[in-house]
Amino acid sequence: MQPIRTIESKTVVLPSTNIDTDQIIPARFLTTTTKEGLGKQLFADWRYDSAGATKPDFVLNRPEATGCSVLVAGRNFGCGSSREHAPWALVDFGFRVVISTEIADIFRSNSLKNGLLPVVVDETTHQWLLANPGAQVKVDLETNMLTLPNGTSVTFPIESFARYCLLNGTDELGFLQQQADAITRFEQGRA
Repeated sequence: MQPIRTIESKTVVLPSTNIDTDQIIPARFLTTTTKEGLGKQLFADWRYDSAGATKPDFVLNRPEATGCSVLVAGRNFGCGSSREHAPWALVDFGFRVVISTEIADIFRSNSLKNGLLPVVVDETTHQWLLANPGAQVKVDLETNMLTLPNGTSVTFPIESFARYCLLNGTDELGFLQQQADAITRFEQGRA
């Protein structure tokens, strides 16, 4: 997992509310246990027609979405069933940050464990982002700050252990493995 410190990117705006995990990555693509290649299926039912051809009017298919690593979504993003494939698909597509006023708890947890930073902002900031697709923003995880092009900055909440893991490009298992020497010393001291 790549560490996240500062992400500077233009935004892609997907203003729909209640985007659930089945819309993010349809269930028929959940047959894999690897993360690679899932970006092709991200929002598959919205990005492709029934014959598999790209829908040119869908926001992720537009040229201006290329290279963007920040997705601004409508309220209640990631609701629905728990599936790690949803953040896997977003990260594989190239997103590192999802911004909304509300992000579903299980999706948020899965995101934090898989290198995707969920950023919850106030309604005013969210409305500005929705009204200004393609805005160049800065997301600074070291200061928990989102900065808009006009210089306005807002803080966002994040649990401290998840923040530590994202800053260091590790997950819970990786963190425990980094503590192997201390664990061994502790166990030997108990013998």
